[in-house]
Amino acid sequence: MRAVHTGQVTAEGPTEQHGPDARQGNLDDLVTCLNAPSLVLSASDGQIGRRGVEGWMCADRRYLSTLSVTVDGSGPVGLRSDSPAAGVVTFRGMLPGSDESTASPAVLVDRRREQGHHELVETVTMRHESVGPRTLTLEVEAAVDFNAMAGVRTGRQPRRARPEVRVDGLRWSRDGDAVTLRCTPAADTVDVEQGVLTWARTPGPGEPFVVALRFHAEPRTRPLFDGVDVPPWEPLEVACPDPRLDRLVGHGLADLEGLLLADPADAEEDVFAAAGSPWFLTLFGRDSLWTARMLLPLGTDLAMSTLRVLARRQGRRRDPTTEEQPGGILHEVRPEPLALGRLKLPTTYYGTVDATPLFVTCCAEALQWGAEPAEVEALLPAVEACLRWLEERAQEDGFVRYVDATGHGLGNQGWKDAEDAIQWADGTLAEPPIALSEAQAYAYQAAVLGSDLLTRFDRPGAGHWQGWAADLANRFRAAFWVEDGAGPYPAIALDAHGRPVDSVASNMGHLLGTGLLSPGERELVAARIGGPELSSGFGLRTLTSRAAGYSPLSYHCGAVWPHDTAIAVTGLARDGFGAEAARLFQGLVRAASAFDFRLPELYAGDDGRDVEAPRPYPTACRPQAWAAAAPVAGLAALLGLRVDAADGTLTAAPVLPRSWLPLRVDGLRIGRRRWALVVDEDGGWSTESDG
Repeated sequence: MRAVHTGQVTAEGPTEQHGPDARQGNLDDLVTCLNAPSLVLSASDGQIGRRGVEGWMCADRRYLSTLSVTVDGSGPVGLRSDSPAAGVVTFRGMLPGSDESTASPAVLVDRRREQGHHELVETVTMRHESVGPRTLTLEVEAAVDFNAMAGVRTGRQPRRARPEVRVDGLRWSRDGDAVTLRCTPAADTVDVEQGVLTWARTPGPGEPFVVALRFHAEPRTRPLFDGVDVPPWEPLEVACPDPRLDRLVGHGLADLEGLLLADPADAEEDVFAAAGSPWFLTLFGRDSLWTARMLLPLGTDLAMSTLRVLARRQGRRRDPTTEEQPGGILHEVRPEPLALGRLKLPTTYYGTVDATPLFVTCCAEALQWGAEPAEVEALLPAVEACLRWLEERAQEDGFVRYVDATGHGLGNQGWKDAEDAIQWADGTLAEPPIALSEAQAYAYQAAVLGSDLLTRFDRPGAGHWQGWAADLANRFRAAFWVEDGAGPYPAIALDAHGRPVDSVASNMGHLLGTGLLSPGERELVAARIGGPELSSGFGLRTLTSRAAGYSPLSYHCGAVWPHDTAIAVTGLARDGFGAEAARLFQGLVRAASAFDFRLPELYAGDDGRDVEAPRPYPTACRPQAWAAAAPVAGLAALLGLRVDAADGTLTAAPVLPRSWLPLRVDGLRIGRRRWALVVDEDGGWSTESDG
């Protein structure tokens, strides 16, 4: 390989540039290639580096900021991209104006991108159909800036690192981080200052000219979490007259495979689902627990390992900086502190009100689905600590509340954590400390199911938690219910003064299925959830379209979140509102067609009566773990699955749309037994088992 030196030397060091080229672009039109803890964001033609957000990231650091391919001085025109798996993307292109003698393109340029846990392989294949041999010149520009993920997100751009030439490629390094590029075959020349590698070949017509680029990341410290090669579930196969359903479920599970991470803290690694790509490719208490719960019909391994990962990091002391409290389950873990404007979070942050009760519920439900009793029993000290945390949080007025005491943490600490998420019907923001409606429902369900766990394993305290749950339900009934022209409904929250914040919001969907509501109250909530103000036709809006603060593209005040919809679908089905559940889930399936069946984190709350597809939310993460798991949860809800792990039985109460019948689902699990469920044209069902 011959090195060529031209132009000015790019200065090394962390000096940063700001300006139009550094601003974060939208995510919705980018192509993601994912294999946690690594991911690539690129343009639809495969090129990387036109926008500041693009690049190859590994463990929250960018190890490749530019990867641009040109042939004979021109960038190929992208024709199509395909992603057969989360970690594989193929780009097909052609060279513009490559043969004046025919209307057909004479040079085809394909790229295959394969993402490993710490390795990226890009294979470029060129073919020409000219008469006789033709010289093709390939140029690849590669650049590395070692930008932290927070810097990528905010548009900060450190200067490029200057590479050193190796026999078969390049190597970049800075402050302990390094990237190695190995080329097959080796480049003919390398422009070190510009980071451009060049190959020239003269293949015959139809003869492939192939160059493989293999990048290997060497982080300065070992990543917090390892990658996972084999998912802790078997494939779920859905056969029905509507092919969208199988595509949606299959794509979601494929994305979840790419999001899996393993905790190497113990001798035996425990697997969990990272929250989402690109900003949340790490452990999040709430997100990882919801994802594990949604996938329980596929087995309990993910749920149990997620619980163990979180139990190891459960709060042990009081630390106002991290908001750690004894018994509390963390919000997120990152390799470096996160600074985004006012928000400044430590590497381990506990500012969440709902992860702790969700831990208890996930543990109890895992036992119901066939988790090994000994494994569940080992987690009971963590369960008991969670319950004590809930009781302590509710000491002041009987409700579980949150407030950001640091001044630079999350102002809202439920799943709707945007600054404007908790507002009155007139758009005024609620004053903290806030008591969310769904946090009370989670706490109620945790106390009831926690009591069941204590009884099951002959531990003291079951009666106390049953009584605590009953008292909470009574307090909730007295304090949260309000009324408007359409009748009574539960407020989204109580503010600092105990006043019910009167927004009509999707939060009430999380109350269903928890046992907190009376039968009459469930009917009122189901009617609101199914009405056109909240149900958009593409899923559940986060805020009623009649609210002053509503906007279809507002993050938490009007947009649709697939996981939020799936939670409401599950609650509706459990509480006997099958028709409403089916209609809501059908909206999610309808919306998925607009996103190639890879559901994003959220999308616009557009009205399905007016438009064929919802608008994308420009900066939505995709894939997002609980969005990817939502189709499994919704399908399980409409199947009406009920399990008795002790007896090893599976029953169903299907409420499926008639257009989906007959339907067969293979790959359900209770404990170690695999099941298939068959629903015939008339809605009758039967099961098959391998045990």
